[in-house]
Formats: sequence, C-alpha cells, structure tokens
Amino acid sequence: MPVATPEQYAAMLDAAKSGGFAFPAVNVSSSQTINSAIQGFAEAGSDGILQVSFGGADYLAGHTVKNRAGGAIAFAKYAEEVAKAYDVTVALHTDHCPKQHLESFVLPLVAASEERVKEGGLPYFQSHMWDGSAVPLAENLEIAKELLPRMAAIGIILEVEIGIVGGEEDGISHKINDSLYSTLEDGIATVEALGLGDQGRYLTALTFGNVHGVYKPGGVRLRPELLAEIQDGLQAKYGTGKNPLDLVFHGGSGSSAEEIAEAVRNGVIKMNIDTDTQYAFTRPVVDYMLKNYDGVLKIDGEVGNKKVYDPRAWGKAAESGMAARIALAAEQLGSAGKSVSA
Repeated sequence: MPVATPEQYAAMLDAAKSGGFAFPAVNVSSSQTINSAIQGFAEAGSDGILQVSFGGADYLAGHTVKNRAGGAIAFAKYAEEVAKAYDVTVALHTDHCPKQHLESFVLPLVAASEERVKEGGLPYFQSHMWDGSAVPLAENLEIAKELLPRMAAIGIILEVEIGIVGGEEDGISHKINDSLYSTLEDGIATVEALGLGDQGRYLTALTFGNVHGVYKPGGVRLRPELLAEIQDGLQAKYGTGKNPLDLVFHGGSGSSAEEIAEAVRNGVIKMNIDTDTQYAFTRPVVDYMLKNYDGVLKIDGEVGNKKVYDPRAWGKAAESGMAARIALAAEQLGSAGKSVSA
C-alpha cells in the first residue's frame, strides 16, 4: 500500500486508541532497515510507523556530508516507492529533534511539505517530533504552540516530549534519576498550551522512567501506572473521555511484556523501538560472518567466495532478523493483524 495519507494516519491512531493497542514505531537509517521494518510489519499483518532521527537522516544522506533534511526527504521518497508493494500501510515520522537542530531538520522538512501540499501533493511526513525535554517546560510548550498550527494546516501531527527520557540517543543524553517522571501538573500545562485537539492533533511522550539504549532488568524503574494517574487527572479536570492524551512510549527497548501492556492500557498508541531492532539487525550478520569466515575473507592468497561476501547474502539475514523482532513487537503491542488497508 502507499504510505499513509494524513487521513489514513489519523485513522490508524484512532483505531489504536479505540481498540486498546499501539503501533510499533521503528527507527531506520538506511534502505536496508527501511525494508526490514516494512517486512516486519507485513509479516505481522500490522500497519506501522517508520521514523528517522536527525542522526539517522545524516547517515541516510551519506556519512561524509551533513545534509540531514536531504537525507530525511530521500528516506520519505524511498519509503513511498517501496511501500507500494506491501499490503500494510506505513506512516512516516521524524524522531527526537531538540532545539539546536530545529533549523537544520524539522523546519526545512515542514517547509518542503508545505510546498508539496501547495502543488497538490501530500506532506512528506505524517508527523514530526519536537523534543523540548532539554529546555524549561514553559519554553518547550511555547515552541510547540508555534509548531502545532503550522503542521496542522497541512495535515501533519506534532509529537511533543513532556518530561525527560534518560540514557543517550544521537549524542543527546540525560541522567537516570527522579526527573524521568512526568507529573499531572506537566499534563495540565500541556493541555492548557496545546488544547485537546481543537488547535491541531498532537501526540504526547510523557515520561515514566523511560531510558534510551540498553539496560539490565532492575536498572530502570518504569512506572506505567503513572500514565493512568495523569490521564485520570486530566479526564477529571476537563471532563473528557478516558485517556484524553494520545501517548507515545519512548525508550521501549528492553521493556517487559507486562510493562508494555500496562502502558498501552493507559493510552499509549505508539511505541518507539530502536535499540532492540539494531541488535536484531546486526546479530545475524555476526553469526553469518563467523560461520562463513573462509568465504568472506581472502585467506592465504585464496579468492574467497563471491556468493558469500556479496552484501545481499548477509544483508538478507540482517533484514529478516530485524523483521522478526518487529513482528514480535507488533504482537506485544496488539497491532498484529490490524491494518486500515484490510
């Protein structure tokens, strides 16, 4: 199916919210990982979200140049073309963009989408994330208030982070401490600034102990029950239905099935997955190289085995390994077998 239109993306999110499940949002950084992600969605019969960070976009553009906006548009155009061959719908999203990268990443992409829509086309992306976790909440929400109507005017959904995700991603790091937990007061400030859909739709990444990267069991204390406390508090204050905020689960790699299920019950409709899929992509390559050592290397004057060191040979193993991990995520999130294209 083609990449989701703004209407189809909204329908995906609505279906997740009403159906009590979430879509996997997979970070990609190359054509191979794009293919892996769509393969995984298709194997699970699940719609899904492909997302790229500024670092991923830098890599897509070519690691010797700095052209992240160009890399992100190349990602979007590639995904638009290859997604047509699959029977699930994918949406495109840009992940964490802190203040210092707005001018080189999200803002040029919004401008490019505005131009494309003006010419009768669709926006390049269905949603963009503004990551204001490193600035005071008031400034975070002020910038979000500027971005929201501009994106809404062309059918793009804004994602905001309210709180701090620990760990490191793309060179941006936060300590693992008590500041990793959002509060009801944070949620109220968000609603007061951005409304409840009346000013444009937005996704909210509340933090409940989330950490980017790899951590051992017990190293991080996730509190998914905190999401219910904030949602219930907002419902009581504003007289809304259950789970008024559309929530995003950041730092989901390494989480238990029980933690994921509770977060989804409490309003998470999108869960970011990166670290686990990175490992799932690389692990089969390691296995392949060790088992085919004498074929991938020219040892003692020999010529090796072209069929073995052909990047397509080990690339297929990598892609299938990552796809399997994404299919598992769809099962855990409850999105398997659910598609707006069905």
